[in-house]
Amino acid sequence: MNEQSSPQNARPAAPPVRFDTKIAVLLREDLEPWQRLNVTAFLVSGLGTVLPEVIGEPYEDADQVPYLPMFRQPVLVFEGTKETLTAAHARTLSRALPRAVFTSDLFTTGNDHDNRAAVRSVRTTELDLVGLAVHGPRNAVDKVLKGARMHP
Repeated sequence: MNEQSSPQNARPAAPPVRFDTKIAVLLREDLEPWQRLNVTAFLVSGLGTVLPEVIGEPYEDADQVPYLPMFRQPVLVFEGTKETLTAAHARTLSRALPRAVFTSDLFTTGNDHDNRAAVRSVRTTELDLVGLAVHGPRNAVDKVLKGARMHP
């Protein structure tokens, strides 16, 4: 038996982790590929700022080069129609789950101040949502995402 395959050097298989919570992004199905990536990045950036428990420990490679910490659990990305997104948003609000929104108006702004002003200028029920991020208990997030499908 060589050194690499010896039982002393084998790492025990870690049991699969099943998180009690879920991080999910719901995107409107009619977005262009670049918009999907942009919206997803913006949406998830909001969750880690107010929910420190979703952030894991910093990373380090074998040469001890440090890297920033990331979410400690997967981010699941879904898609749906405009109506699915509107319904999911309403369910998120009724369950008071932490959320981030991205509206179509944000594609025309160029800075954080204008982004916030664009959202602030529209009533909740009239937001033209193209993306929604949500975090919460698995069952609650599953109910919020009713009618959505996993992003291909």
